[in-house]
Amino acid sequence: MQELIPINVLIGDRTYRIKIERKDEEMVRKTLKTINDKILEFKTNFAGKDMQDYVAMVLLWFATQSSDEDQNTSNSSINDIIRKIELQLEKAL
Repeated sequence: MQELIPINVLIGDRTYRIKIERKDEEMVRKTLKTINDKILEFKTNFAGKDMQDYVAMVLLWFATQSSDEDQNTSNSSINDIIRKIELQLEKAL
């Protein structure tokens, strides 16, 4: 098991101290940037009572994005398998 490193993360207007594996630091920081950029975007475009509203909007957006990407990845894998089968059928004929 790799050693965990402590980092401070800012989400909205709150700071959290978390421990992550060093290899995950870049991904975590990119994800945090995306989250905070989306919070700012939602604050600019939509009315909300407090930061919790914007964090909830971003959470919904993020969950939907992941679902869409998984679907696209799954479809891509299926298409690749179908192409391979088609090539094998063509060779057999």
